[in-house]
Amino acid sequence: MKSILFLQGGWDGHEPRQCVDVFAPIMREAGHKVDISDTLDVYCDVARMASYDLVVPVWTMGAITEPQEKGLLAAVRAGTGIAGWHGGMCDSFRNNTEYQFMTGGQWVAHPGGIVDYTVNIVKRDDPIVHGLGDFAMHSEQYYMHTDPSNEVLAATTFPGTHGDVDWIKGAVMPVVWKRAWGRGKVFFTSLGHVAKDFEVAEAKEIVRRGMNWAMR
Repeated sequence: MKSILFLQGGWDGHEPRQCVDVFAPIMREAGHKVDISDTLDVYCDVARMASYDLVVPVWTMGAITEPQEKGLLAAVRAGTGIAGWHGGMCDSFRNNTEYQFMTGGQWVAHPGGIVDYTVNIVKRDDPIVHGLGDFAMHSEQYYMHTDPSNEVLAATTFPGTHGDVDWIKGAVMPVVWKRAWGRGKVFFTSLGHVAKDFEVAEAKEIVRRGMNWAMR
């Protein structure tokens, strides 16, 4: 049994509680101990953070204090895994570059808003995406600034026809990646604008596998 902490809060438009309601039961049913917090102050509790095998932040925008950020980064560096999706992890704290260094990316745009796009699996032998084929999404197609050291598992190509940004036509953008932060493992996918997006079986399965991979 592993110990998992879900953080829920921030901007309501990303349905943080509804998304946690998708994945917290999955992890409980797998036999893990799951805690859910509505406050970032938990990051300041060094002993408690060290007890978790995985942190799943679902917290878009807002602000994080220096002690909260330091607590989270130290826990991951020491071996607590972190896994998340969409703006709940990579559009959380826009002024905190050290946090962004850890996650491996930051959202900057979603041209056209809700659009149809394709997710292409690019590293088919990785266990997080193994056996999955390319699949379609009807959601926000995230344009991100990403770390070149990320291990990219899936990507999407921008057509340049959405949102009057023809200059990005053909740009290939990571959608799923994993990386290290000290002794901690980091997993992220840009899928999951709202809870309904996880009705796409591949999107839901990628998050489930990503959480399992990232656990200490």
